[in-house]
Amino acid sequence: MIPLIGRLYRKNNVVSSVYGRKLINQSAIDIIKAHRVVRRIDGEELSLKATKAILDEIETLNVGSVSVDLGRLNKKFKESGSVDLNAFLSNELGDKVGQAGATDAEPKDVVLYGFGRIGRLLARILIERGGYGLRLRAIVVRKGSDDDIVKRASLLRRDSVHGRFEGSITVDEENNTILANGTLIKVIYSNDPASVDYTEYGIDNAIVVDNTGRWRDEAGLSQHLKAKGVARVLLTAPGKGDLKNIVHGINDSWITAEDKIVTAASCTTNAITPVLKALNDKFGVTHGHVETVHSFTNDQNLIDNFHKGERRGRAAALNMVITETGAAKAVAKALPEFEGKLTGNAIRVPTPDVSMAILNLNLENETTKEELNAYLRETSLTSNLHKQIDYIDSPEVVSTDFVGSRRAGIVDGLATIVSGKNAVVYVWYDNEFGYSCQVVRVIETIAGTHPVAVPAVKAEALTA
Repeated sequence: MIPLIGRLYRKNNVVSSVYGRKLINQSAIDIIKAHRVVRRIDGEELSLKATKAILDEIETLNVGSVSVDLGRLNKKFKESGSVDLNAFLSNELGDKVGQAGATDAEPKDVVLYGFGRIGRLLARILIERGGYGLRLRAIVVRKGSDDDIVKRASLLRRDSVHGRFEGSITVDEENNTILANGTLIKVIYSNDPASVDYTEYGIDNAIVVDNTGRWRDEAGLSQHLKAKGVARVLLTAPGKGDLKNIVHGINDSWITAEDKIVTAASCTTNAITPVLKALNDKFGVTHGHVETVHSFTNDQNLIDNFHKGERRGRAAALNMVITETGAAKAVAKALPEFEGKLTGNAIRVPTPDVSMAILNLNLENETTKEELNAYLRETSLTSNLHKQIDYIDSPEVVSTDFVGSRRAGIVDGLATIVSGKNAVVYVWYDNEFGYSCQVVRVIETIAGTHPVAVPAVKAEALTA
């Protein structure tokens, strides 16, 4: 099955998954685990034989440029009562049949402005996708030491939290390029975003992803648009002023061709907004408080030293640090119905990655723990928020179990507390990798390179 999944991806642009869990570049054990998850829905594991049969037929049909959820397809096929898998898939895939290798849009050049924690994870994801729709063409950084490019390539290759890069990386110091799994990345040194001429490197009409956080308003980010070869700008942080803060799955439909600058909000806003929307749609939320237990970040000090922020100057690895978060108020920028409904605070803790948001909510309608959990579980599996929300009810999971999660947030069902109209919901999130996956989804929306999903997930499923 593994060679077939890879072949369909490389030759046909077919992305395979099982209820949102990707199968590309996964081990045999990971694929088996993805099939076992289906027990939550159907009461039994998804048969490897069944998914192999679907993949075989997809290859026979010469399908192109589509995102196929094998779990949903198999369920729909069984419910249809059909015995002709080829005919069923031909109907589901429609005009994608016979289009192997075709894409829905022209590939878009992507430039990473900054190459820190988020920048390197974005690079990993873009490289992993092998150039489908989005082409990582360059990174822009400030010049460091003479062996700057070697050090940056090493940080891409090895990560203390996220492990080794899956593949090969070679460095060409003379030409300032990094070759990662066949993706040639130009390393551009610059201190001024407006002065870079990207067309000099064959890059044009590019999306610049600013992950430095240095500029957060329209005036500052507009400097990128003055550079030759830049068409759009995406900020990987909450934007200021009238900039659109986009949480993919919630308000990505707000992005228009006229938007030259948009932002991807914060990791916490991305984690909590989908869950809040789901709960508001079903039960109604009158008001609430968001408390985040957040891993330390590079903004804090390793040991006690001066910091302009209150308490953040104290040693990050030794202390729990109470600090502020704008995530609660930022929810309203993506979900206007939450304007004035939420308060928020944060505690930075001595862990390097994976955070938790505790949502203490007052609901319009009474519910029970069982009903609320069942709804969120179903939402994570069958709604149009299945890429944003995951659900788990294991009594043994801890924070490190969620390193590398591709969902914006993971509801911990066993921790849920419900008393009448009051609910406390615990949401884990990989504040680095999960957020980076959300950012890439926004890039795809800007570029118009989202593959068509089969079978389609109906929006009304969220409130069913």
